[in-house]
Amino acid sequence: MVSRMNQETRGLELLFNISRLLSSPAPIDTALKLIMDRIAASLGILRGMITILNRASGEIGIAEAWGLDDDQKLKGRYALGEGITGRVIETGNPAAIPRIADDPRFLNRTGARTNPEIRDISFICVPIRGGAEVIGALGIDIPYQGDSLDYPLRILSIVAASISQIVQLHQMDREEMEALKQENSRLLSELKTRYSRPLYAAGNSAIMQNLYRQIEQVSNTGATVLLLGESGVGKEGIANAIHYASPRAAGPFIKINCAAIPEGLIESALFGHEAGAFTGAASRHRGYFEQAHGGSIFLDEIGDLPLAAQATLLRVLQEREFERVGGDETIKVDIRIIAAANSDLQRLMRENKFREDLYYRLSVFPLAIPPLRERKSDIVPLINHFVEKFSSDHRKTIYSVSPSAVSLMTGYSWPGNVRELENCIERAVILSTDGVIHHYHLPPVLQKNREGGAARKTLQEAVEDLERELIAGELRWTRGNISRAAENLGVSRRVLGLRMAKYGLEQGAENRE
Repeated sequence: MVSRMNQETRGLELLFNISRLLSSPAPIDTALKLIMDRIAASLGILRGMITILNRASGEIGIAEAWGLDDDQKLKGRYALGEGITGRVIETGNPAAIPRIADDPRFLNRTGARTNPEIRDISFICVPIRGGAEVIGALGIDIPYQGDSLDYPLRILSIVAASISQIVQLHQMDREEMEALKQENSRLLSELKTRYSRPLYAAGNSAIMQNLYRQIEQVSNTGATVLLLGESGVGKEGIANAIHYASPRAAGPFIKINCAAIPEGLIESALFGHEAGAFTGAASRHRGYFEQAHGGSIFLDEIGDLPLAAQATLLRVLQEREFERVGGDETIKVDIRIIAAANSDLQRLMRENKFREDLYYRLSVFPLAIPPLRERKSDIVPLINHFVEKFSSDHRKTIYSVSPSAVSLMTGYSWPGNVRELENCIERAVILSTDGVIHHYHLPPVLQKNREGGAARKTLQEAVEDLERELIAGELRWTRGNISRAAENLGVSRRVLGLRMAKYGLEQGAENRE
């Protein structure tokens, strides 16, 4: 009678302690750990675990355990319906096993129980429900005390009902975290694919093929890279390619335009500041270098970095450490630095505007990206790439680029480099109404600045060029159906035939009427 009263007292005390824990503001993981501690103390368990069902994968894993080490927790995974725990979650029926050695469903998946020990262990497992759905289970090992397990089974069932809400929250957190991991993995895979070959290194020219080989060679290293080239040649695209092809691809990739940060704030932005370091610094701020820890940092327009910040950057390059503005704590970072400049750093050094020692620290592996005018053979592949890209972006179908438009673009010097070409193609795709990019869709600057100083066309020549393009485009649109092309152009079949002969267009097109 005393023993029964003691059991009831301990049971009530356990439920009271658990209700207090559930009403406390403790984090979910902490609350579950404390709940297992209370169960252990009250019921004298050998081991215990709260398992949760992942509804997406159907896998059951241990959320919290008592008496298991970390390796054993990781091993405690079950499929739905597998073993005693999997069966309880699948059916929603509790299980009370007086002696686990006598039950063939016992798996000992965690490996925590020794063979001699299992002869003297009872196992109780009860479902945890979230509404009508079973979301997990609460299981305990206790020393064998005979075949009657009614009391611990009843107490454990009440505990399971009490903690169902917090377990459900834990389940949702786990599933959300798993979904985020999968989404991050997918996005990382997309980024690696997108930047596996930098767009601005595309093309057939020997100089770009050689550059791409160098990018591949340096990506797998941790070497500092200095990208040199005019504005618009694609330095940021190459920096992306280097980061996402490196072992740091899963880490952060922080990009900074040094010219866009006011001089008085550059050191705070790069290296952070402590609260009260200057007027307006109300709290501690982690700078870009701290944010890039474990990944890469891209410093664009490095030539515009003030001399004071250059000195700190030199130390970061040498020691991988710095202090926040207004602080004395040394911050160590594991980062890769990729810098870029469109200014003449050699000239800046002669003018004492850029530190010579910093230049040599940055140029461990310099890469010079040539301007587009020096690799004319790459213009057509880039045109095709941008036509495909912007056709998709703007939901338009572009079948071709007219010969006269190609001629204008290959004859232009492109002072804005690939970025200017990209903008040019996007404009043309938007303006096109017949699935063809014509020369009149291109910006006026291309038609005014032809290389070689070609003579201006007369009005008659310009009209004939336009007529030739329209006819050729319509024939491509109708796949050589002359009658349909004539109808679409508003002329007779005979007139269209004469115009085709005049311009030397294909006369053997099949009339598919």
